[in-house]
Amino acid sequence: MTQNPVNEGAPALRLQYAALSDVGRVRKDNQDSGYAGPWLLTVCDGVGGAARGDIASSTAVQQLRKLDRQPTDDPLALVAGALHRAHDRIGELVEEEPSLNGTSTTATVALFDGSRLAIGHVGDTRAYLYRNGELSRLTKDHTFVQSLIDEGRITEAESRVHPHRNLILKAVDGVHEAEPDLFFVELAAADRVLLCSDGACGVLDDDRIADILSSGNVDYATVELVRASLEAGSSDNVTCIVAEVVDPESAHVPDTPLLVGAAADLPRRRAGGAMASMFRGHRSGDTGELEPVPAEAGDATPNDPMDPEVARYAPRAPRRFVWLKRFAAAAVVLGLVWMGASYAYAWTQRQYFVSSHDGKVTIFRGIDASLPGISLKEPYEESNIELDQLSRLDAETVREGIEAKDLEDARRVVDDVAAHAEPTP
Repeated sequence: MTQNPVNEGAPALRLQYAALSDVGRVRKDNQDSGYAGPWLLTVCDGVGGAARGDIASSTAVQQLRKLDRQPTDDPLALVAGALHRAHDRIGELVEEEPSLNGTSTTATVALFDGSRLAIGHVGDTRAYLYRNGELSRLTKDHTFVQSLIDEGRITEAESRVHPHRNLILKAVDGVHEAEPDLFFVELAAADRVLLCSDGACGVLDDDRIADILSSGNVDYATVELVRASLEAGSSDNVTCIVAEVVDPESAHVPDTPLLVGAAADLPRRRAGGAMASMFRGHRSGDTGELEPVPAEAGDATPNDPMDPEVARYAPRAPRRFVWLKRFAAAAVVLGLVWMGASYAYAWTQRQYFVSSHDGKVTIFRGIDASLPGISLKEPYEESNIELDQLSRLDAETVREGIEAKDLEDARRVVDDVAAHAEPTP
């Protein structure tokens, strides 16, 4: 493949495409970004929380979208260069605004040359190929659970519910130069390609994805993938891009690019009223928003039949024992607060997580939080694993804290970390 980087003799196939991003049921902000154009498809999933992962993903997409033209040079080299520029640009933003330190993004990008896709991949966004009724995953996740799958310690099904399924081992962060996976994929007419964030592939198995990709046009498949992900209980942002390979002489070929998610920077509200999600019951998304439906007259609260002025001067019963009622109410509130605080403290003593203490990987009892004058955590078991034995990404993950279901799970986390640690000199 690399011996023929420019596919000059390739048949002139084109792409029909659709893209959609939804903030989902749980998250307040959409940290996904996506772009679909005649020659380029890409999905980026921002990581960082308070460090603004939406900025990282939108910055990466703004750099990657510059590839959207028919390549005349080696497509893989173009993809690698664009990912490197995205890395550099995120690094520049962190230097300009230190509060962004810690932000990063995954990136899956596919550059089309008329017969093949040149794919670059970092993180856990995914690319799939649907051909002749069969679905194949094109990318491999750079995640902690994928390493456990590779070692045969868990199955693909178990990885979907693993407590540490969100730990990413490689991302575009502007600090650590991530080496992307780079490869070609040969395409044929009627093939369908899916790029999606883990908000979709994390809850939909391959059979469900294949079933949706086999139905309708690309617009229908895209909307149905997002809807199915939300219905399956996805707690993350959901972004999907579906493209079908077509012969331009027998099918309409779009030429208008689509920008979705954080990169689109669409307003959540417009003049004249709030906007609702295209998926009723979910938070507002980034595309396909619909005006809210006016309430029916029968659902409105009936008007009070009493004239406001009559009510204003209506006789009132004398107020008796006001101070006693207030005292009793305060006593009840204080009692409930004390009971709630006692229960909450007892609950924290049954919680465990893994973090660092005196430079070593340590199991803590409690929760990774604190109140003024009150510590809600304490070291419980200290391992002999030094943070210096870990990679930078693993060490930072430990410092930020890794949640555990119970003490045994916390010990399994320590064992997993130890398996990736370098031997002590």
